[in-house]
Amino acid sequence: MPSYAQTLLLAVLTGLTLVESSKCAPPTVNLDNGTYLGVPSQEYAQEFFLGIPYAQPPVGSLRFAAPQPLTESFDEPRTATEYGWMCIGYGSDTANLGSPVNEDCLTLNVVRPAGVKPGDDLPVGVWVHGGSYVNGGSRDPRYNLSYIVEQSVEEKKPIVAVSINYRLSYWGFLFSQELEDAGAGNIAFRDQRIALQWLHDNIAAFGGSPDKLTIWGESAGARSLGMQLVAYDGQHDGLFRSAVLESGSPVAKFNNSAGWQSYFDALVEKTDCADATSRLDCLRELPWETLSAIFNGTNALSVTAPTLSAVVDGDFITAQGSVLLKEGKFAKVALLTGNNFDEGTGYAKQGISTDAQFEAYLTSLNLNSDQVASISELYPNDPLLGIPASFLETPAAVPYGLQFKRVSAFAGDYQQHAGRRLLVESYASAGLSVYSYLWNVLVNGLPSAIYGATHFQEVAFVFNNIEGVGYAASPFTNKPQSYVDLADLMSKMWVHFMHDSDPNFDDATLTWPKYEAGKPDNLVFDTDYDNLGYIAEDDYRSEEISYLLDHVFV
Repeated sequence: MPSYAQTLLLAVLTGLTLVESSKCAPPTVNLDNGTYLGVPSQEYAQEFFLGIPYAQPPVGSLRFAAPQPLTESFDEPRTATEYGWMCIGYGSDTANLGSPVNEDCLTLNVVRPAGVKPGDDLPVGVWVHGGSYVNGGSRDPRYNLSYIVEQSVEEKKPIVAVSINYRLSYWGFLFSQELEDAGAGNIAFRDQRIALQWLHDNIAAFGGSPDKLTIWGESAGARSLGMQLVAYDGQHDGLFRSAVLESGSPVAKFNNSAGWQSYFDALVEKTDCADATSRLDCLRELPWETLSAIFNGTNALSVTAPTLSAVVDGDFITAQGSVLLKEGKFAKVALLTGNNFDEGTGYAKQGISTDAQFEAYLTSLNLNSDQVASISELYPNDPLLGIPASFLETPAAVPYGLQFKRVSAFAGDYQQHAGRRLLVESYASAGLSVYSYLWNVLVNGLPSAIYGATHFQEVAFVFNNIEGVGYAASPFTNKPQSYVDLADLMSKMWVHFMHDSDPNFDDATLTWPKYEAGKPDNLVFDTDYDNLGYIAEDDYRSEEISYLLDHVFV
């Protein structure tokens, strides 16, 4: 566990100024199983409760198992002044923070305005981090909840904000017939679900309302929450009343136990568990380092694992996400969701310059010959089409491939835009409150002429992180005032939605219309406009997206 000094350093880096208890009495929260002591922040006039467990540690017999609720009570108050471990993950989002990882990682953090007490019943925003399902954590300074809580207080729409960890990589996504029989499919998403249940049972003690909870995430976090929308055929038991999904939906190609079996078989063979009485129990008894060396590629298997995503386990997920949406089997809650214009540049395979290479890329996605032929026709190799519009074939762009715009257009629709469109159409057709956006702003950190308004770039604006804390290159450095103004606008809209299920407020520069079946409008955020955006009908690449939804995601 990180030391207090390490936590203090992290807190300073993230803007969470901690005050020692000798200078200010720590805030307390009394839960059914015991009392936690938090830490006050003078800088933000807030109180933090960090690293609180929401489930039993997923170790030993609970490794590769559905999370189990807490059963332990304690008499002496426990401190909640340090972030918990990040779940074991592999990638820059974890490595950049020094990789403070451990299996015992199922914790959450609560940030509330100072003075909030039980009975205040404030709306609650629950942040679920992204990271491609393989890395990241709630302690990432880019996800500093203080900024948006501060904005909520200034707007006189105060909220309590929460962030959670959940199991990543194969620790949270491994599947097989053995796991299905054990009721252990989709365990990363089940982690999130039990965290929501814990909040439903306990958030009132922090001054939040269990009936006013908004789930909120980006990228893999938004995809995860998309799975929560269709989990158990849409039965959400009142665990949340609204959802914010930034660049993510429940639409993907879900696998099943048969599709995972060869990887699981290779894993137990590699670890000498193949002949064990219980191959799953054998895996649970191994040192975590043994498994991690396999999962991180140091001692990789010869079998390629399926893409990490939800699996059809007949319980948590009963069918493909697109099917569940079309059948109306989704949580009937208010929804705010959107995409960035050039999502696909973050997903596109680079180096494709010929039609044959493009077709081979499509085939690698397990598309059949008819699908490859149709998609090749729908997404032609035309330099006037594709994304981003600013992409030019310059020497700097050569490594990306001569068909980068074509690949990016398809990749963006395949990974993001098609899912969002089906999601908002399904929700609007059900008569629910839906607010859909597009994002068209260029930020620092990537060659903008090549990547355009790509994936993840809106996050700093939504959090109102105008200092760019946690970013290698601040999105706001050497940018015009309109960037700061847009961060102010978006963070306020997100706060108002969490508070009232409506992002609009009186002095906003834009009015955000509902997305309706007969009037499918997006709000486009764009700093090139004096009022920071405009309204546009949601009809771009309609034929292409319709094909993907009708013939690929089925």
